Amino acid sequence: MDVNQFIIRIIAATTCGLLIGLERQWHRKKAGIRTNSLVALGSAVFVVLSFKLISIYGGDVTRIIGQVVTGVGFLCAGVIMQQGLNVMGLTTSATIWCSSAVGCMAGAGYYLEAFFCTLLIMFINGVLKNTDRWINRKLKDGSGEDEDY
Repeated sequence: MDVNQFIIRIIAATTCGLLIGLERQWHRKKAGIRTNSLVALGSAVFVVLSFKLISIYGGDVTRIIGQVVTGVGFLCAGVIMQQGLNVMGLTTSATIWCSSAVGCMAGAGYYLEAFFCTLLIMFINGVLKNTDRWINRKLKDGSGEDEDY
């Protein structure tokens, strides 16, 4: 892999993370532009490093990707908090996890797929948020059914 490919992969990952983080920042969530950009960038760097190392020493690129998933999972666990009966931060945690996956894709050279997933993540967090609220409001206000959903 030459320097140009490296730069393109890293910029693609960072751009995807930035877009995901921009949506989160816009909705005033804790993990915004910097967090998602850094997670996507770091994931891409590890993937690019793994490609570089296997070209020299041999091995399996998926081993480092697996460790990225584990490391980001640990980071995500720190985002989830419990306040009384409520659990907070699940969507933020899932978004960070997705930013890492997008970074891995861009780091592996799957640019179109990474940008498509970025748009899908933004759609889920931005548009489906209103659908989620509407459903929860209907369940709470509506039929008197059990509210433990």
